[in-house]
Amino acid sequence: MQRRILYAMYDMGIRADTAFKKSARIVGEVLGKYHPHGDSAVYEAMARMAQDFSMRTLLVDGQGNFGSVDGDPPAAMRYTEARLTSAALDILFDLNKDTVNFIPNFDDTLEEPHVLPAAIPNLLVNGATGIAVGMATSIPPHNLSEIVDAIIYMIERWEKLDDIDVEQLMEFVQGPDFPTGGIIIQEKGEEESICVWLGARTKSR
Repeated sequence: MQRRILYAMYDMGIRADTAFKKSARIVGEVLGKYHPHGDSAVYEAMARMAQDFSMRTLLVDGQGNFGSVDGDPPAAMRYTEARLTSAALDILFDLNKDTVNFIPNFDDTLEEPHVLPAAIPNLLVNGATGIAVGMATSIPPHNLSEIVDAIIYMIERWEKLDDIDVEQLMEFVQGPDFPTGGIIIQEKGEEESICVWLGARTKSR
């Protein structure tokens, strides 16, 4: 969903340095070209990318009422406006230079990117939450600078990637970085959670 919304806005020319566009117009573009399902699901996904209490790094620059941390919903899409942020443009970086594969849309009249180039590690920085049949995922957001430092550490040791363990990476990424802040009150459990999330078995300190 996020991929299609970001690509639709990019294709419409709604960049960080252009004027805002009505949210209803953006939602209609996504529905008509890439995701012919409920408009509320598309709008909610777009609104979330504009909420500074939901995203560690905003991908949509929203104008108007996009909800609150207390659970208030966004205003109707006909009242709000949006455009891409500079961070979103980094995720779409060099999209027009054959950096990723394109696939047909739902009715084979257009093409959409199968994935996005993502010059920044969006999954780790903003996290993800999802539910499917028999499974669920909840990846917390992390600090961009810390993630970049950890990636550089791994790149410099790319020939021995299998030897890098969780404790080494935690020298750079010591835990989640939620947009609303927070205090870790059970350090041991936090480290165990990170180890499990990374799919590794290590002994907690």
